[in-house]
Amino acid sequence: MKNRPMLTQDDVQAMGEAARAEAQANGWAVTIAIVDDGGHLLWLQRLDGAAPVSAQIAPAKARTAALGRRESKGYEDMINQGRTSFLSAPGIEGLLEGGVPVMVEGHCIGAVGVSGVKSNEDAQVARAGIAALKTN
Repeated sequence: MKNRPMLTQDDVQAMGEAARAEAQANGWAVTIAIVDDGGHLLWLQRLDGAAPVSAQIAPAKARTAALGRRESKGYEDMINQGRTSFLSAPGIEGLLEGGVPVMVEGHCIGAVGVSGVKSNEDAQVARAGIAALKTN
């Protein structure tokens, strides 16, 4: 039997608050979603002024990053380079930059997805959230 790290509610709260702080420091109205390793939603916050559709896109980006164990930007890049078959990949919908997996000790333990501003800014907010994770 293998043991591996997993997200706690304290971890999720710390990541969510750090992501929110990054967005607010830049004046970005976004939605922040955090999922576990199976893509199940643990946190969702739509900041004031964020478009309603961002509440659908952010969790999709996070789920895609968690299930694929890679940044959602990788799928966007593949599609833009002509591998349009990824548009039909089952179970993943957030094929846009802004979903970042949470990797600890070589294991994907979840992901953060952000939607609402430019894709690279979404990813910046997601990474700021992950940076708050304490892996003692």
